[in-house]
Amino acid sequence: MLAGVALVVGLFVLLATGMPIAFALGLTALAGLFLDMGPDIIYVVAETMFAGIGNLAYVAIPMFVLMGAIVAGTPAGGDLYKALDRWLYKVPGGLVLSNIGACAIFSGMTGSSPATCAAIGKMGIPEMLNRGYPNTVATGSIAAGGTLGILLPPSVTMIVYGIATQTSIGRLFLSGVLPGLMLTAMFMAWAIIDAKRRGFDFGTHGIVYTLKDKLAVLPRVLPMLIIIVAVLYVLYGGVATPSEAAGAGAMLTLLVVIVVYRLFNVRPFIGIFGSAMRESVMIMMIMASAELFSFALSSLYITQSLATAIAALEINRWALMFIINVFLLVAGMFLPPVAVIVMAAPLLFPIVTQAGFDPYWFAVVLTINMEIGLITPPVGLNLFVINSITPQVPTRDILMGSFPYVLVMILGIILLCIFPEIVTALPDLLMGPAV
Repeated sequence: MLAGVALVVGLFVLLATGMPIAFALGLTALAGLFLDMGPDIIYVVAETMFAGIGNLAYVAIPMFVLMGAIVAGTPAGGDLYKALDRWLYKVPGGLVLSNIGACAIFSGMTGSSPATCAAIGKMGIPEMLNRGYPNTVATGSIAAGGTLGILLPPSVTMIVYGIATQTSIGRLFLSGVLPGLMLTAMFMAWAIIDAKRRGFDFGTHGIVYTLKDKLAVLPRVLPMLIIIVAVLYVLYGGVATPSEAAGAGAMLTLLVVIVVYRLFNVRPFIGIFGSAMRESVMIMMIMASAELFSFALSSLYITQSLATAIAALEINRWALMFIINVFLLVAGMFLPPVAVIVMAAPLLFPIVTQAGFDPYWFAVVLTINMEIGLITPPVGLNLFVINSITPQVPTRDILMGSFPYVLVMILGIILLCIFPEIVTALPDLLMGPAV
């Protein structure tokens, strides 16, 4: 346990220096293994790291990332936002509802929270500010809405969890649908309440969209929605594996964008493919380094000792789940979701299942904890994204606007604990009970 504490402290010291997470994980693991096993450990480092990413199912990650980059880097994302705004503009708080709804739909194309946050935030936040929405409402709703990208399918974190725990990725995707829609509705409700209590006038401010205006944007939006439905259909219908579905989705998205927006110039796609490659490589590097870190924890018997200590605790299983949630919340405040899942899932999975919890239900609870970390300092990736695209808004307003959504997500976890059927009902209905 002393070795485990030393490794964790060393990891956070390196992270505090600003070192990239993948390098901090790798160097900490190397140091621990070297002190335990000597120089000979160098012969298994490359093999261990490659084993962490040498799985065909991981092909789905760069494909879904590319799919999101294509939408975010072209006018497709803007049209999605415009369509929702034009159809909901008469609804009280229609603009903020449009933004959160756009985040939910856009996440279905990207599976990435920062990408969702950036794409919708660049369009939605300035428009909300122009229409008089308070800073806290405009920035907080987008920061929270962006977190839906790792819960609603196709979710990169769900893919990572499925491979790390040998559970069905298709079932994991289905498990996130109803909780994701539930959180979307809860976010919308709080956004309206927050705007109203701050004295915002829910008038249309002289903006009028005719039926022609509403219908004009649909031909450009509907193909994207059809792609999402098609990808999910071939995935759940057993037509294709997640990797094949992701590849087909990325290709169809590329073709639709080229045809609909007549983007026959190669130049815009150089940046799109470059950004997708950078994000994919970053994720893969984190996963490979996390695999080495997990190997170090196992080789030093830290994982086994911790699992034994937790199993020896004679406490109620809900008290155990509370402890696990606190651990995940703290970890999510400092590390990105992929890193936490790769490191924690193999450790917590046997403990959770032995305590009688459904592994798919736990995947959703874990993911919501990671969502909270995305809008919680000191790391809070979505907070940094919002801060970078709206430098005119004080950081304090961004933090104050985001914090209530943390409480909303905690309430969501409590509801899932009381009603686990919210997670299990849809996959059980479409795929049968889990074996």
